[in-house]
Amino acid sequence: MKNILTIIKKEFARFFKDRRLILTTLILPGLLIYLVYSFMGSGLLKQVQTDENYVTQVYTINAPDSFENYIQPALDAAGFKTKYTNIQTTEKDQILKDIEAQEVDLLIEFEEGFDEKVAAMGNQTGQTAPYIYMYYNSVKNESQMAYAMFEEAFTQYESTMTNRFDINPSSDIQFDLASNEDITGTIFGMLLPFLILMFLFSGCMSVAPESIAGEKERGTIATLLVTPIKRSELAIGKITSLSVIAVLCAISSFIGTIASLPKMIGMEGGQMTISYQFGHYIALLLIIISTVLVMIGLISIISAFAKSVKEATTLVTPLMILVMVVGIIAMFSEATQVGSFWMYLIPIYNSLKVMGNVFSFHLPLVPILLTILSNIIFSIVFVYLLTKMFNSERVMFSR
Repeated sequence: MKNILTIIKKEFARFFKDRRLILTTLILPGLLIYLVYSFMGSGLLKQVQTDENYVTQVYTINAPDSFENYIQPALDAAGFKTKYTNIQTTEKDQILKDIEAQEVDLLIEFEEGFDEKVAAMGNQTGQTAPYIYMYYNSVKNESQMAYAMFEEAFTQYESTMTNRFDINPSSDIQFDLASNEDITGTIFGMLLPFLILMFLFSGCMSVAPESIAGEKERGTIATLLVTPIKRSELAIGKITSLSVIAVLCAISSFIGTIASLPKMIGMEGGQMTISYQFGHYIALLLIIISTVLVMIGLISIISAFAKSVKEATTLVTPLMILVMVVGIIAMFSEATQVGSFWMYLIPIYNSLKVMGNVFSFHLPLVPILLTILSNIIFSIVFVYLLTKMFNSERVMFSR
């Protein structure tokens, strides 16, 4: 135990005494993620929003009384600021050119005698419905928004003429029984496990190759191997210390993600209900720690094969791609579905599945215990393999 603590202290001293490592590994990831995701979310939000003071330029041809009596007042009541201009058919081509040039937002052309033809149709079948043509430019946000608003208004107007029954007509009754907590849990259950996995893997990748392949490259690993210390103690000490550092890296990135999440998903003005219990946090912490042990074990084994940090990073890349694929598969699976017990014995995938359950406000005890237990077993196997590699002169002193 004393030798293991000595190895841990050595790794901690190497990491925490290097200010550049602390800056690039612990501080920058969370800060950069917050800035990038915040700007990205704000930028996407601006792409779909229009200026509240903007006055939409709308031209009409053959505008019927129903438009002036129903459609226009309905949009005005909704706060949609619009300037209407009624033109002749001879002016249509010029307005179309202006829409193409993004100088005009919308042109609405009604068939002549629109209201009379609508009234004549009644409940008869086989008649051709009078047309409404709406010309817009989808590249311009204001034009796209105007088209969507008028399309919805015309749809609502049409329903009032042929209405026979209403679906969910009362605004005072809550028909969607999903709570804010369930909605928040669904979003977090899909998104956060994958993000946490990537942060954990990035943290492990930033420290493990340098600790093992780096010492091989510098030749300092030979000094450790000739000291009176068991190779198993060396392996346990390195994996333990690297796991702690990797968890700190993940926490930094996780904090940055949580802080930027409202902007990233465009919910700056909305409400996200977060009411996790103490048990959720404990379960999440244990899952993260056990997952880090698995990742550190895998990357350490790969790094032990490498002759340099650069080679180790190259060898770890296929593993990173595999982890991303597993993460994407788990992201699009139903988070609240428990599934078969065997899936909780698969490294990485089991952690993603259980984290999805936890973020969805579920605490399935058996899957959590299976995941943590299987991760610990795999970690022990990886430590054993790493010990065997440390005992191999050909592996540790290869050039």
